[in-house]
Amino acid sequence: MKDYKKFLVWQKAHQLTLEIYRVTKNFPKSEQFNLISQINRASLSIPTNIAEGCGRESQKELIRFLYISSGSAHEMEYFLLVSKDLGFIEKDLYNKLNSEVNEIKKMLASLIRKIAETVNR
Repeated sequence: MKDYKKFLVWQKAHQLTLEIYRVTKNFPKSEQFNLISQINRASLSIPTNIAEGCGRESQKELIRFLYISSGSAHEMEYFLLVSKDLGFIEKDLYNKLNSEVNEIKKMLASLIRKIAETVNR
């Protein structure tokens, strides 16, 4: 088992989740059970799957959960785009959040590669 809080990617994903929850408070109430719910769950899924993977017994299981986390990050990227295109977030905020998501995606890919190298030895 690993301490997920020590992973920089988890720390960044956690901060992104907090930011997304603050941002979606300003979305139209009509989106409460649609986009707000989806984007909040996707953002929450990124650090949650990192944490869950760290609690597993093997590196292979950790990698599997990191892939799930990465999938949620890709999903998050689209939710941000549609939020911008619907006018729920301004372009500057979109650019900032999208940049954060892309950094997390790269960090996850790097971490997956690093762990996979140790598994395949």
